[in-house]
Amino acid sequence: MNDRSSKPELAALPPIPAKRYFTIGEVSELCGVKPHVLRYWEQEFTQLKPVKRRGNRRYYQHHEVLLIRRIRELLYEQGFTISGARNKLDSRLTVDEGSTDLTAGLPPLEVDTIAIRQELNEILSLLKR
Repeated sequence: MNDRSSKPELAALPPIPAKRYFTIGEVSELCGVKPHVLRYWEQEFTQLKPVKRRGNRRYYQHHEVLLIRRIRELLYEQGFTISGARNKLDSRLTVDEGSTDLTAGLPPLEVDTIAIRQELNEILSLLKR
């Protein structure tokens, strides 16, 4: 039997909250990757540059969380090596060179548009009063 129990669980990832910055612990939970792996990926993928503040604390932005999920997908689900994933991401960036959309080529964001629309309608009705 070829059981790969050491492979990370590839369960559905939670939706990304509407926040500007995320700590390394939050990103770890959102992406299903341990913090030490995130720090290693920062060295391997030049596109991944979280903001560093007091005491070298890392703060990731929304587009970086999406990038980490893409890296995770390439490595864990599609079986790419680190260099293969790096090349895949680099080739995607050169193809989309003229595009200013940082999320081009990334998997679609998990958004419940019906719930958002209902919430916006409720806010609109409150504002009309």
